[in-house]
Amino acid sequence: MLAGKRLKDVTVDEDTFHRQTAFDAVDARIMMVDDELLNIEMTQAFLEDAGYRSFISTHESEKAVDMIRAERPHVLLLDLSMPKVTGMDILALLRDDTDLRHIPVIVLTSNTDASTRLRALSLGAMDFLAKPVDPSELGLRLRNTLAARAHRDWLASHDALTGLRNRASYVERLQAAVEHATERRHGCAVIHLGVDRLSQVNDALGRAAGDVLLKRLSRRLRHCVESAQGGELGQLQHQHPSLFRFDGDEFAILIPFLDEIESAASFITSLLEAASTTLKAGDREVFVTGSLGVAVFPNDGLEGNQLLTNAGLAMRHAKQSGRNTYEFFSHILNQRAVNTLRIGGDLRRALGRDELELLYQPKIDVRTGGLMGCEAVPRWKRPDGSQVDGSKLLELAETSEMNMVLAEWMFEQVAHQIRVWQGGNLQVPPVGLNLSLRQFPLPQLMEVVSAAVRMRVQPDRLCLELNDVCAVQDTETVARVLTRFSDWGLRIALDHFGTDGSNLSHLGRLPVHEIKTDSAFMWKVDESHLNAAIMRGLISVARGAGLTLVATGVHTPQQLAFLKNHGADQCQGKLFNNPLPAAEFGTRWLQSS
Repeated sequence: MLAGKRLKDVTVDEDTFHRQTAFDAVDARIMMVDDELLNIEMTQAFLEDAGYRSFISTHESEKAVDMIRAERPHVLLLDLSMPKVTGMDILALLRDDTDLRHIPVIVLTSNTDASTRLRALSLGAMDFLAKPVDPSELGLRLRNTLAARAHRDWLASHDALTGLRNRASYVERLQAAVEHATERRHGCAVIHLGVDRLSQVNDALGRAAGDVLLKRLSRRLRHCVESAQGGELGQLQHQHPSLFRFDGDEFAILIPFLDEIESAASFITSLLEAASTTLKAGDREVFVTGSLGVAVFPNDGLEGNQLLTNAGLAMRHAKQSGRNTYEFFSHILNQRAVNTLRIGGDLRRALGRDELELLYQPKIDVRTGGLMGCEAVPRWKRPDGSQVDGSKLLELAETSEMNMVLAEWMFEQVAHQIRVWQGGNLQVPPVGLNLSLRQFPLPQLMEVVSAAVRMRVQPDRLCLELNDVCAVQDTETVARVLTRFSDWGLRIALDHFGTDGSNLSHLGRLPVHEIKTDSAFMWKVDESHLNAAIMRGLISVARGAGLTLVATGVHTPQQLAFLKNHGADQCQGKLFNNPLPAAEFGTRWLQSS
């Protein structure tokens, strides 16, 4: 079968073989099915001389499929013309078996007509060699086939963007680590690391910039994980920490051996540092951080899937706690998640059942007591008689991923109510809607606001009260979007000024019309020297910048007197009214045109 050729001329070069195929010759399992024993013996001799150490064969074709299923060869050398069960029969059986259909098959045949080749290819054959087989050609075809298989296997178990092992590989190795830890009675842990605000990077700088960021983070995290392999977390042989790309913006770290949770403390800190990086795109610069969730076996789960779920839950809680931090899973977190899911589902149904309504709270001129504007406050009257309103409802919408739906509903309701008031010949002041830039990607915010303006509402009747301005690192894009809103006629306010990251630098870089101070600054302002000094300073800043200052949390006549004495512009709080339903607000506060 094998044509004459010096074996040393075609012996596999080990370095090239490993680089091209990810198999050493010793590791590659080659199986041959041929009814001629001489062909098998000559092929085996050649392959062993070429460095292949695992060779399986049979000349009884009826036993071939069972042997293939038991041995799972990396490559099958298959003769077509055999009695009892032909090579075509074997190809058909392999094709119909989901576990075996991906084994590469090199057909060895003396029949070279086109119809035979086409039929074999249609049944899944990868390559052909004509008998008698040339040893050098067999060596090259075999090496190429192994390389193709290795590349296919690599793609199946790795993330194409970062080169890290993927989710499927993570799940497999996690389950193996749990089984090993159960058998040896030691701990293990999983850490999920989510990239903070990746969607905003993609929106502001483009998907290509987001991919660059993920590749950079994967390199930094890989170095961090490899550095930990020689320490306390890598004490067991072949049981070292390993890194995976788990999802779009999420990485996973498996620690297969963890004796004490304190051993992971410095490692977690290192991961947080590695996840903090700056991305430059042209003249723009974005600072990115990560949030970590940790689940430990056996306390946080006895199965891989349970640990995976709990680590993800802890990571999301870390994001909600302010980002760039870590959280360990606890049963309290699990119960909170269950409650959030339940309430989130109730909230979705509440929109269809008209259980939500908007209330309106007046903004009052400090000097005259006249109405200058109002803020729309959402309220949910639940079937059990309880109520969720204001910031608590907005937070609940965020945690249950209903924030965009609620925002769209609020804009629709405000637009409708303004038209109703104006249809009743009432003077309507600017109506404020509270929005968090941490929750809303700027393109979605633009879409929601544009839709409201298209509903025949004069833009100057709307005021965007923005929170978490610091959450968007790309200030230029924020300024560009808000400038467009301002050009349309909308008012722009910075809410909770001084406490949510809004600072004086934003006043010079964003098109702002007013600042709303946090209600905490009004607490005992007539007694607290510190709060009084803060409020006086904010009033002075607003006056110097030509902005309107709205003091929130005004509940007493003494607080109002303080604002009058120091020249504040507007205020709102319980001193004037709690938020009122639309009809009652119109009767109480709106005058006829």
